[in-house]
Amino acid sequence: MRFLLLLLAALAPLVRAETGFANLERGPHSVGFRLVQQYDYSRSYREKNDVVNGQPFTGDRSRPVQTLIWYPAASNAGTRLPYSDYLRTEATDVRFGRATSELDAFVAGRLQSAGAAIGEAQAKAKFSQRMWAVRDAAPLAGKYPVVVYAPGRGGAAHEVADIAEYLASHGYVVIASRSLGTRSFVMNTDLEGAETQARDIGFLVSYAHTLPFADTAHIAAAGWSWGGMASLFAAAADNRIAAVISLDGTREPELTRTLPVSRLTMPWLYISRKLATISGLNQAGIDTSFSLLNAARHMQLYQVVMQPMVHVDFSSDVLRFQPPSHFGDYTREEVEQAYYWSARYMLAFADAYLKNDAAGLAFVQRSPAQNGAPRHMALYEPRAADSGPVATRAGFAAELAKRGFDHAVELYATLHGRDSAFVLSESDINSWGYELLGANKEAGVEIFKLGVSLYPNDGNLHDSLAEGYEAVCNQPLAIASYQRSLELNPTNGHALARLKALK
Repeated sequence: MRFLLLLLAALAPLVRAETGFANLERGPHSVGFRLVQQYDYSRSYREKNDVVNGQPFTGDRSRPVQTLIWYPAASNAGTRLPYSDYLRTEATDVRFGRATSELDAFVAGRLQSAGAAIGEAQAKAKFSQRMWAVRDAAPLAGKYPVVVYAPGRGGAAHEVADIAEYLASHGYVVIASRSLGTRSFVMNTDLEGAETQARDIGFLVSYAHTLPFADTAHIAAAGWSWGGMASLFAAAADNRIAAVISLDGTREPELTRTLPVSRLTMPWLYISRKLATISGLNQAGIDTSFSLLNAARHMQLYQVVMQPMVHVDFSSDVLRFQPPSHFGDYTREEVEQAYYWSARYMLAFADAYLKNDAAGLAFVQRSPAQNGAPRHMALYEPRAADSGPVATRAGFAAELAKRGFDHAVELYATLHGRDSAFVLSESDINSWGYELLGANKEAGVEIFKLGVSLYPNDGNLHDSLAEGYEAVCNQPLAIASYQRSLELNPTNGHALARLKALK
């Protein structure tokens, strides 16, 4: 018996975790999968007349958001999904309740396309590959951080299936829906399209709150290509998104330059394809005068460039079925190895910023070569976030809470000089001052003083400042401010009444 125990101990390091696509190693948890067909009833998708055939549309015109969910499962009991079942979900992205024969025909069509690319035998083997997930498996007890994934432009939610299973096996809930156009199946590549997909991400964030196993206090947004960009739009709109992962995204400077970069303060993992040449960028008509990677200075950035990969390689649904000619100077094994290391960085980054894991943080702070990846496979360019206050109302208030509200005028000038988009209106300042008067009268006075310094001809702000001075029992300055208010607005009855009372 002692010999057997020693033998098992010696062999333990040689026992490897089960591996999946690109040799991704399954984590300690079993994986469950759910398909939920639902609508966002706050938005329409269909027009009154069909945009393709022009005929009146009689069904539900609400926006369909077919949702794929991967999560840690209580056990691996049950039949694991074949890969073809993920492909099958694509057939019902906007048409729920389709007949089984229609779904079978859809998968058969995909199989025929795959067979033409890599051969019928290989295609059938990949379609029948057993994945890690068991459909509708009981969830593992506990709550797990959430990663909301946005596919590339017009892409299906299942494009992330391999990474989703990988993350779920390591203790994450992954939620995804199709990249669907604003009013048509094909995504519209304009600002409205980007904002549409960002709102889809927001819908999934909201949906996550209905899942008892989702830790919605810790959410990341991730995506490939167009979806990677849309994730940043979602993060700018919702500060509950604590981290962003972009897989070769943000190549649309005419759109990303519209983002309010002062609202992007979360850490950002950006993994991209091999670098393009200047001549190549010019030939593609890509504007190089603006880069969100440079502009988003308040984001802690980890940029990893995977040299063997081209843009489509970040989708395992595409990469799985590429013919040998696709890989050029590299081999399939080298490209899949780069995919593997991309997933490893995604996991470590999520561990670092959603689980506060020191080992994950140490991993993303090292280069791929330092972490054991092949030399010359990847470039690594981290950049620390700028220190100092952020030019937003919240950042301004937080810094005043540290320094003291008597620094409001000088600090506002600094932040506005740093970002001209940071502007507080007369009404913003007036309401803020009154909110402060209830709990911190001196601070309220300082905000009103900021107001009259910015808008010296606003009689209402001078009236409010006078009220603030009354609140701190400074009668002479209250009188002076009421008088100035009357000079600017002789019909100010409140100022007239208060001056009579004070005199």
